[in-house]
Amino acid sequence: MTEAAAKLRIFGICGRSGQGKTTLIEALLPWFHARGWVVNVVKHSHHSIDLEPPGKDSARYRAAGAGEVLIASPYRYAIVRELHDAPEPPLADLVARLTPSDLTLVEGFTREVLPRIEVVRPGVGKDPLYRTDTAILAIATDDAPGLHDVPAIPLLPLANIDCIGEFICKAVGLSLLNADKPDI
Repeated sequence: MTEAAAKLRIFGICGRSGQGKTTLIEALLPWFHARGWVVNVVKHSHHSIDLEPPGKDSARYRAAGAGEVLIASPYRYAIVRELHDAPEPPLADLVARLTPSDLTLVEGFTREVLPRIEVVRPGVGKDPLYRTDTAILAIATDDAPGLHDVPAIPLLPLANIDCIGEFICKAVGLSLLNADKPDI
């Protein structure tokens, strides 16, 4: 884990498409929230991201050449930055733009060096990442006997959110003893 990831408490959830990464993060967020922690999420996508359809104001501003457009309402805001063929920013740059939090969960960004859990559902039939990714600290699975060539790392029951949440807390240094008082 990089020093920046340790200081900012960044933890990854990875796995092949269709394994349940988003579902796991959705289940973990209320678990962390119930303990009084603020958790940010960064999700990587290989697809283009369009928050408003073409023809809407913000899309028109971007098409006209704006480098960044902020859309705000009384309910939320979003910043859309056009890269204009520039390289995708590294994860650290993206996380630095977020409001401070107790933990940032990252879905994807498997080329970044950060501690992570891989979600593996052997029944889906996709090659797992744990065979080549040494940053994977544990595997969350719905079928431990169905896994093959597993390294000597913990196997966590995918349905046991307490177990997975506690594992992440230990990995990033969030104290479960003071769960109502974050130690940021």
